[in-house]
Amino acid sequence: MFIDTHLHLVSRQLITYPWLSDAPALNRDWTYDEYESTAKRIGISGVLHMEVDCAPESIETENAFVADLMARPGSLMRGAISSARPEAEDFTSFLDRLDPKVVKGIRRVLHVVPDELSQDTGFRANVGLIGKKGLPFDICVSQRQLGLAIDLADACPDTVFVLDHCGVPDIAGDGYKDWEKSITRLAERPHVNAKISGISAYAAPDWTLETLRPYVEHIIESFGWDRVVWGSDSPVCTLNSSLDQWMATTQVLIAGASETERLAFANGNAKRIWSIL
Repeated sequence: MFIDTHLHLVSRQLITYPWLSDAPALNRDWTYDEYESTAKRIGISGVLHMEVDCAPESIETENAFVADLMARPGSLMRGAISSARPEAEDFTSFLDRLDPKVVKGIRRVLHVVPDELSQDTGFRANVGLIGKKGLPFDICVSQRQLGLAIDLADACPDTVFVLDHCGVPDIAGDGYKDWEKSITRLAERPHVNAKISGISAYAAPDWTLETLRPYVEHIIESFGWDRVVWGSDSPVCTLNSSLDQWMATTQVLIAGASETERLAFANGNAKRIWSIL
């Protein structure tokens, strides 16, 4: 049974998403009920909600939205990876207001901001505070920014990091060689983990199992089975596949793993990294 470490839910009447108007294929509500009906059928036993790059004034509303879903009887929802603005002057007070029963991690999307942001000393100090709170930080960068991810990890050695989407490889553009080198370097940092999540979205529409195989295998080879987790990246994965197809693809790609390795990848590592009960 899998823990999905990367589910996006969209509730447009409740939460403001400035970027959605530029993404017509995703610009609708994506509900928990819609996700759950598939998730329970394909072997997902728990899920973390990944923030949806909402407007800053909606962050705490989004976390409350997740808390309400967690309270449902029989809910799969295990917590939130909250949006945050580590560059903000009031970041410390924001951290102090977070409910640790709900918020299991933090993310600031970095491919939508200037590269200099993650290099700022104040930003890095606050990412360090995230680690002191016992919360991991998800790194969401494009392939060309993997060097920035390395620099941020080096600047915050006491914070646990999780690289989203295998580092967003340029699969459609055949960018494997540069991506491979950067991933190998990043994986040398023992406090960095990798999330194999919805990478079909970065391939051409006619992708096959063999299109994705080298990327998944290099991530596992570089990080090891004790530092990889699974995520759907639903609904973004639907741009080039379905949730069912992404799970089926994953199952084939890890078919040669031992039972211990499969358990670590499917749920054990996620439970440890995000303190999921």
